[in-house]
Order: sequence, then structure tokens, then C-alpha cells
Amino acid sequence: MKICILGAGAYGLALASIFYKNKQSVYVWTHSKEEESYLKETRESPKVKNYKIPSKITITSNIKKAIKDSNLIVIAVPAHAVDNVSKLLSEHIKKDMHVLIATKGIENETCDFITDVVERHINTNKIAVISGPTFAVDIVKEVPIGLSLATTNTRTKNLVKDLMENENTKIRETLDIIGIEICGAIKNVMAIASGILDGMNVTDSTKALFLTEALNDIKELIDALGGNKKTILSFAGFGDILMTCTSKNSRNFTYGNLIGKGKLKEAEKYLKTTTVEGVYTLKSIKELIKREHVKMKVIDLISEIICGNADKEEILKFLIEKK
Repeated sequence: MKICILGAGAYGLALASIFYKNKQSVYVWTHSKEEESYLKETRESPKVKNYKIPSKITITSNIKKAIKDSNLIVIAVPAHAVDNVSKLLSEHIKKDMHVLIATKGIENETCDFITDVVERHINTNKIAVISGPTFAVDIVKEVPIGLSLATTNTRTKNLVKDLMENENTKIRETLDIIGIEICGAIKNVMAIASGILDGMNVTDSTKALFLTEALNDIKELIDALGGNKKTILSFAGFGDILMTCTSKNSRNFTYGNLIGKGKLKEAEKYLKTTTVEGVYTLKSIKELIKREHVKMKVIDLISEIICGNADKEEILKFLIEKK
């Protein structure tokens, strides 16, 4: 079968490696002709170190060529680019094609989840979301990983599982698209706070306190927005939150860590040169919880600390006083 991956970033290339391993025909689309030329010439990407892109994975900046005759289209671009990419996709997608969303986040302007953004331009029920504790650098090493797959379409579920599962990749399915999307978006925000605490050199006990409170807050947010509380225990929930909030390979954690250490200029520079999805999503989460009348004081506090309107020490006081 033919797989089209929209997005030649680290995660898009990592997912391509899974489909390639499973002997599928893989096309990776990039919006940049310069990036296309570089990837074709070197078969390497600075976004995924020590990974050689197999010659049989086709790299192209021609979206029509990438999508044509595809069985599955994977959206793996940053959250802010999903609207535009979905518009492009709508011009070429056919009714029998399935869509898998690997992007995590919430759109700033509308507070829409990524599925809503895609469905704004594409009328399909063959759609699924995938999320879980998986760094691109680990995926390409072919180590055991687990992913949550959320969809209400049985055919899409079966197709994705058939195309992705192997001796290293485990898929657990759920109907809770909302819950999976919430976990995938907010964990990046929580990772910034976790990084701040790590940069402050707090103890493991304090880090565990924060992580526990974060899990409870996310569980309640899932419930408030119509999802299933149990989703917090999934790969996309506890699994991804644990990984993103504790690993130095997490860009969100790294950004927060610089703030926690008081290296504000370095943090600002890092933000300009690196995609830190949590900062983008933070704006959306703030507006979303306000709109839905959900109380999550930690979100406002993280925002205030990042903007320099609150001292990082406030997070310790918050953890003790939180009801």
C-alpha cells in the first residue's frame, strides 16, 4: 500500500521508518524545495540524528504526487501549519483515502483541536488520531514503543493497525478522540513546568508531586470536555506525560529547564531556533479553559512565569496550596 506523510520533520520521518519497515510504499512531503533537495542528496536530516533515510522512501515537495493513489495520509506537520496543509490536502484527497493525525496541539485562533481543523476542510469519517510516548530518535532505532490510536471508524482502525504494528510497535485503540487530543496537547505545556522545576534543582519528591497533580488536572479537563477519564492511563496519557515531563530529549522540558535555571536569554534564543509546541499550545489551552469555565490555575501560572510576570518559585507555593 502507499502511505503519504505530510511533513518531513523528525516525527514524520520517524513514522515513515515504521511504514517502510513494514514493507509499504512511503512518500514524505515537504513544503520546501530546498529541504527536498537536501534530503534527497544526503538521505539525512539534522532533525533526526544518526538516521539514514532509506533510498526507497520517496521525498517530494509535490503534494499532488505525494497524495495520488495513497491508501493512508498521515498529517505530521506542526500544529500551526495544519490548517494550511489541510486546505492543500482537500484539493487532492479522494473519498477512499484514510487520514491519520500525528500532530499534537490546539489551534490558537479558534481553540479547535487538530481533528476539528482537518475536518474544517475535509469531509471524511475515515479519520484517526495517534499519540503516545515516542521520540523520533527512539522510533528510528526500532526499539519497543506503544501508541494510542483513537478513531470511531473500524476500517480506519484496522488499516492503521495493519500498516503500523510489528514486533517493535504496539497499538492500543480507543474511541476517545477528545481525550487523546487533550493529552497530546497539554502534556507539552506540563513539560515546560516540569522543566522549570528541574532547572530549579528541586528534589525527585517535588517533581513527583507536580506530576501527580498534573495527571489529576488533565483527567478532570478530559472529563469536563466530554472525554473519558480513563484515557489518562493510556499511552497518550500517563505514558506520554511521564516521558515528556522527565526527559531531556523533550524540547518543552529543555525550554522550561532553561527558565528554571534563570537562563532567560538562552531560553529566548532556544525558542527562536526550536519548535516548542507547548508555548504555542499554552495560549490555546488558556483560552479554552476560560471558555469552558474549567479551573486550571497551573496553566495561568505557567503562562505568567514564561512572560516574566511571576517568579518561578510561585510554582512551589502553588503545589502546596492547590486543593
